[in-house]
Amino acid sequence: MPISADRVRTLHPYDIKILFTLERLMRRYLWVPLDTLRQAMRFSESDLTFRLGRLMEADLVKSSSVPYPGYQLVFSGFDTLALITLTRKGSVTALGALIGEGKEALVYEGLGFGTVALKFHRVGQRSFQTARRNRAYMPETGHCPWIFASSNSARREYEALVALYPSVQVPAPIDQNRNVVVMSFIAGATLNRCILEEPGEVLSRILDNYAAAYRLGFIHGDLSEYNVMADGEDVVIIDWPQWVEPDHPNADEILRRDIDNVVQYFRKKYDICYPAEEAYALVVG
Repeated sequence: MPISADRVRTLHPYDIKILFTLERLMRRYLWVPLDTLRQAMRFSESDLTFRLGRLMEADLVKSSSVPYPGYQLVFSGFDTLALITLTRKGSVTALGALIGEGKEALVYEGLGFGTVALKFHRVGQRSFQTARRNRAYMPETGHCPWIFASSNSARREYEALVALYPSVQVPAPIDQNRNVVVMSFIAGATLNRCILEEPGEVLSRILDNYAAAYRLGFIHGDLSEYNVMADGEDVVIIDWPQWVEPDHPNADEILRRDIDNVVQYFRKKYDICYPAEEAYALVVG
């Protein structure tokens, strides 16, 4: 279900309290037992049942009867908690239209100190096991519901933006809460949607920025035409949650894959033959 600012505004304070309590208890339970939730909330059984029903109708919470009656937040409920917190902090004052959608994130336009972009990380159940195996922000063992995996992903991306900006052309980091990163709004479009007038210059700018990121200790980990934005000759590298450090055991393989993705794209679309080894040497210095 799309994220709705109107839905967030109509929530009763008790509804919000239930969402916060479910979040806290989900650190211990995959499905929060109804009895445990009732004890934590100190609501009457009828009042709690009524409010949980409202939250399920709003698609913020879901329930299960196996192996016991229990409840958990769904992504829209976790999104709601992030929006409430960011609004209280003043980082976000309005939520606008959906402007981007990927396998593991939704991006909305918004207002804060000017126009901003809000990236809602959603490491979902389809990608959860792959994420657990391959991503540095996932714990190797233990209890980690997907909402907290998404929070880890957002935190890791925000850390990268803070470290890279402004030395590297990335979105300016503004704030982060739970699974949401607030960043500067970037004009333009991703490379796969552009027809570049000076593709050779754009490729050079991408490699120069990647080299700057590498010197700061960051390998992107998922670089392609889908996460470089272009506006004329300017480029901005986006989507950083999968970054690794240069001393990562697979760093060289990951770096070479990133570079190969980019040079192959420019070769196929623009017939620019930039040897991958030369691009690699430029990046690593």
